[in-house]
Amino acid sequence: MKALTWQGKRTVTVEEVPDPVIQQPEDAIIRVTSSAICGSDLHLYELLGPFLDRGDILGHEPMGVVVEVGADVKTLAVGDRVVIPFNIACGECYLCRRGFQSQCETTQVREYGSGAALFGYTKLYGQVPGGQAEYLRVPLADYNHIPIASDLPDERYLFLSDILPTAWQGVEYAQVPDDGTLVVMGLGPVGQFVSRIGRHRGHRVLAVDPVPERRAMAERHGIETFDLTDTIVDELRDLTDGRGADSVVDAVGLEAHGNAGVEFVQKAVGVLPDPAARQLLDKAGVDRLAAVYASIDTVRRGGTVSLSGVYAGDADIMPMKTLFDKQITLRMGQCNVKNWVDELVPLVEDIADPLGVMDLTTHSAPLDDAPELYRTFQKKEDGCIKVVLRPSTV
Repeated sequence: MKALTWQGKRTVTVEEVPDPVIQQPEDAIIRVTSSAICGSDLHLYELLGPFLDRGDILGHEPMGVVVEVGADVKTLAVGDRVVIPFNIACGECYLCRRGFQSQCETTQVREYGSGAALFGYTKLYGQVPGGQAEYLRVPLADYNHIPIASDLPDERYLFLSDILPTAWQGVEYAQVPDDGTLVVMGLGPVGQFVSRIGRHRGHRVLAVDPVPERRAMAERHGIETFDLTDTIVDELRDLTDGRGADSVVDAVGLEAHGNAGVEFVQKAVGVLPDPAARQLLDKAGVDRLAAVYASIDTVRRGGTVSLSGVYAGDADIMPMKTLFDKQITLRMGQCNVKNWVDELVPLVEDIADPLGVMDLTTHSAPLDDAPELYRTFQKKEDGCIKVVLRPSTV
């Protein structure tokens, strides 16, 4: 089969690789019909190479059709159409039963002290082959799928794999009061959905992003948008009676604009031998925290900051005095996809499309175009906001 493989920093290629096979009786194999490029894939493209091997198959936002099932699979049959959540969970352990599927005790990657295994996402999360490929092996398949019963197009459902529930969780964690104001830092794919979910729930939403095309997309959905300037925190405070927003979602993450010193460290990681680079990434403060700092400054006293963007440094410097003095609540973490699916499926199937799932994809292309689209997405060129790949059209 064809698959998108990591070959080095900023180098991904489509290669012929062996087809996946049933390895455990609980496995299933799907033919991938759609697979998106996620903003967190760009962290692999740019920064997290020390935890990858050449030839690793990327991608964690797939959906498709079941072509084979293991002997112990009970709820799937050949021909079923499914979305595959990005985290791999058992659904039965202590944490899964409490809605923390991203921390599943059955698939935790204990070698690295990480949570549940993820598709296509480095040694840190199990080094499981990903879904930017023609076929995908799905472990624990009875639990790790979202059944699709309708014939609506893939675009209606694909984002249930990651970014839509990630955004939903981000807003849940933000604890926006009924009459509250939500600020969203970053209007990439997750930030777009965070903003729309906030509006869907009746909140006033103010969103910040330096890219005009991203701001324009958000404005189509009733979002008030702002460029990223040196005075943005003051602007947002002025619009919220001088006290700041009730809640802020940081939808940016570790490669935020700002902090040239940390940017230098991030680039240095790419030239270090893998063992040294892994140590630096694991123990150092290698995140650009401009979005976090701005979120903390923007939220009102007693408010909540919700982190949906991915962070990876263990020695990041946080403004603890400010957090304590302002009595700020912080919520964060990998999305627990299955925890939110029942609420989201009716919204994506609603013909009115209240969350705008049909207005996010800017680039749709065959798998062979993936390497060029990774470059386009990272550079924010050609109005690129969300890329969907079509590995199989059979």
